[in-house]
Amino acid sequence: MNQNTVTTESRTAFRVLFAISLAHLLNDMVQSIVPSIYPIIKDDMGLSFVQIGVITLVFQMTSSLLQPFVGVYADRRPSPYALALGMCFTLAGLIWLAFAAGYGAMLGAVAVIGMGSSIFHPEASRVAQLAAGRQKGLAQSIFQVGGNGPLLAALIVLPHGRIAVLWFALAAILGAAILTKIGGWYKRVIRSIDRNSRGVASVVDHLSKGRINMALLVLVVLTFSKQFYLASMTSYFTFFLIDKFGMSIQSSQLCLFAFLAASAIGIIAGGFIGDKIGRKYVIWCSILGAAPFALALPYVGATLTVVLAVIVGLVISSAFSAILVYATELKPGKVGMIAGLFFGLSFGLGGVGAAFFGWLADVRSISFVFEVSTLLPLLGIVAAFLPDLKKIDKA
Repeated sequence: MNQNTVTTESRTAFRVLFAISLAHLLNDMVQSIVPSIYPIIKDDMGLSFVQIGVITLVFQMTSSLLQPFVGVYADRRPSPYALALGMCFTLAGLIWLAFAAGYGAMLGAVAVIGMGSSIFHPEASRVAQLAAGRQKGLAQSIFQVGGNGPLLAALIVLPHGRIAVLWFALAAILGAAILTKIGGWYKRVIRSIDRNSRGVASVVDHLSKGRINMALLVLVVLTFSKQFYLASMTSYFTFFLIDKFGMSIQSSQLCLFAFLAASAIGIIAGGFIGDKIGRKYVIWCSILGAAPFALALPYVGATLTVVLAVIVGLVISSAFSAILVYATELKPGKVGMIAGLFFGLSFGLGGVGAAFFGWLADVRSISFVFEVSTLLPLLGIVAAFLPDLKKIDKA
């Protein structure tokens, strides 16, 4: 049996899953510091918007594009303590960021923070897979929901200045301690798998290589539609509510929080339901199922707009764990590579989507952004091209 495919335990290791989810929360909370300091460094360093954009580009490049390569390496040479090492990269980048005196140093600091994220996600996703037992979808959902925690960075950094970045070093240190403990468990599981290695049937034995690659392409298209739409909501929903209904900033932020909370619930629900009825059906219903509500959202009153946003968040966010687990089943033994590819793709598309819709809002209007972006869930129709995977006896 390839050590990347299954765990030696059929029982789900929930303690490990909750620990890796907490580490995910700490990792992504620290990562959120980078955009939170933009107002500060723009004034302190006299930066232009183009220079701010370059900082974002460097951060996205190192945190997104490196992930598939880290994942490929992890598949070939699992490194149980690489998780803690990734958090140490983040800690080093934080300290550098707090004291960076020039623009070049700032770019170097965010690059190191991004590298920490690129190391964390593929290996952490492998841990979730190993701890999953028979509930792979639920396991990935528990892990992923940790990345949907509240962005506390802006609340702390903006009032106290860039030196407050150092306070988040405590979160990085706590994360490294948790990940060191998880690394010990990870190491024991790998050794156990090596000792009990035997052949395992694959759910894609009946599919040709071309059919598998086509299915992966469909998953990429679905990820594009989901992440681009979420980029419009997370970045511009508050502006839409203020522009169309004259909401206060505080009220609009509460509405965004309701959308994000529904998304977090959807992540958990999607993983659980996918384990019960099949991931293909969750993928199909999640993205295409959100389309009617998304299409109506720009054309209704304030209360119904918020209600529809909550429904859309709940439905469309249920897809990602199902997409990720379905993809790992298409490529057994390559969990790290697949996790790195789809996490990296999600981060990258989110950044590109936010920039694109920002440009579109400047050129046209914020209302036009929502009239266009709400068409994206219709791409969920391509889920019809996903093949059915064989059922394997789990007894």
